[in-house]
Amino acid sequence: MATSQKFDVVVVGTGPGGYVAAIRCAQLGLSVAAVEDDRPGGVCLNWGCIPTKALLRNAEVVNLFQRAVEFGITLSGFQADYAAAIQRSRRVADRMAKGVEFLFRKNKIALFSGRGVLRSATAVEVAGPKGPQALEAKHVILAAGSAPRSLPGVTIDEGRVISSNGAVRNEQAPRSLVIIGAGAVGVEFADVYASYGVKVTLLEALPRILPVEGEEVSAQMAKTFSRRGIGVRTGVKVSGVKVATAGVTVETDGERIEADQVLMAVGRAAKVTSLGLEALGVTVDRGFVSVSPSMETSIRGLYAVGDMAGGPLLAHKAMAEGVVAAETIAGQRARPVDYGNVPSCTYARPQVASVGMTEAAARSNGREVAIGRFPFTASGKAVALGETEGFVKVVADKATGEILGVHIIGPEATEIIHEFAVGRTLEATLEEIVHTIHAHPTLSEAALEATLSALGHAIHI
Repeated sequence: MATSQKFDVVVVGTGPGGYVAAIRCAQLGLSVAAVEDDRPGGVCLNWGCIPTKALLRNAEVVNLFQRAVEFGITLSGFQADYAAAIQRSRRVADRMAKGVEFLFRKNKIALFSGRGVLRSATAVEVAGPKGPQALEAKHVILAAGSAPRSLPGVTIDEGRVISSNGAVRNEQAPRSLVIIGAGAVGVEFADVYASYGVKVTLLEALPRILPVEGEEVSAQMAKTFSRRGIGVRTGVKVSGVKVATAGVTVETDGERIEADQVLMAVGRAAKVTSLGLEALGVTVDRGFVSVSPSMETSIRGLYAVGDMAGGPLLAHKAMAEGVVAAETIAGQRARPVDYGNVPSCTYARPQVASVGMTEAAARSNGREVAIGRFPFTASGKAVALGETEGFVKVVADKATGEILGVHIIGPEATEIIHEFAVGRTLEATLEEIVHTIHAHPTLSEAALEATLSALGHAIHI
C-alpha cells in the first residue's frame, strides 16, 4: 500500500451529516478528506429525500391536472408518464450530487472513492477503484448512514420485493402494490403510486399510520387516504411474504393480499458493521454508535454523526450533528443538538409536520395544557389555493404560554413548522407569536390563528 496521506480530519460517508461536517471543518481551516463508495450526498440526496420529493412534486402536478375543472380548465385528456417522473427525479438527484462535488472542490476537500474501514482511531483504509489507499488524520468522523430494513425471512430483491431505493429506480409502476410500514416513507410512496393509478394497500403493525405524529393528524391522514382509494389497514402483523413469478402474496394475521409488488418501509438499520468498529472497541448500543453531546464516540478523537448515532433518522438532524462534530474538532464551543426541537416532516399530500411534544405526551408529563386549533378551511389563502384539508394544532403550557409542541397537516406544513421551531429555540411564548404580525393572505396565518385559539381568542373561527 502507498504511503499514508495525512489530513486533519477524515470523514467516512458523504450523506447530509458527512458532507456538512466536511465542509464545516474546511471552513474552520482544517485539511479534510472525504470517503464515499457511492456519489456524494449519500442515500438522502441520491436515493431518498431529494428524488422522492421530485416524485411527490410530479404526483402533485398529476393531481392538479385531475382537478383542472375546479380551476376553469377543460382538458380533452392527458397522460401521466411514470417513467418520465422517475427520469426527472434522477436528473434532480444528479444535479444535487454535482452540487456537493462542487462544494468539495470549492472548499478544497479531497474526495476518495471507495469503502472506508478504520484501521485505528486515526487511520482509514480506502478500498476503491484505484486500489487500497491509506489515510491518516488527527480526527475521524463516521457518517456511514443507514440501509433499508426488511422483515425476518423476507429478502429485498428490488424486483418483486423492493425498498425505497428500488422504488426511485424502477421506471415501471406496478398495477398493485402492498406497502408494509406506514411511517413517513410508506405514506409518501403511497401518495406517489396512488397518483399514478396504482392500487395501493398500506399496512401498519401499530394502531395508526404515521405513529410518531399526534393522533388527530394520523386520523386525518387515514381518512384522506381512504377517500383517495388507498387501502389503509392498521394493527396488522405480516407473517410472511411469498414471491412468485406473477406477483407476491402478503400473509397477515387474518388475510392474504395479492399484489404485483411489495414495498418494504419498516425502517432503516444503521451501517455499523464492516467499518472496523469492533476491533477498536467502539461502543455500540442497540444498533447505534454511542456518542457524547459533542458527537464523540467512546474512542477519543473518533466521532459519529447521522443515522449511525441514533434517532431520529433524519437528514436535517444529521446535518446539525455534523456541524457540532466539526466545531468541536476545531476547538470551538459547539452548541449540542436540541433533539427535542427537531422537526418531523412527511411530504405526502396533505403534508404533515410537527415539532416538540404531542398533546398526549405533554399530559403524561404532568403538564396542564392549553390547546389551539385552526382548520385550513377557514384560511383565505388555502381556500384560494384549493387546498383546504387539515389544520394547525398548538400545544402549550397553560400557565406560562410555553410552546410545548405543534402539529400541522395541510398545505405547505413542512414550511410553516419552522416558525414554531424558531420560536421554541428563542423560548417564545404564545403571546409573542400573536404579537408578531403575519402577512395576509398567507398559509402561515393559520399558525397565528391556532396560537390565538390556544389563548382563547381566535378571530377567524
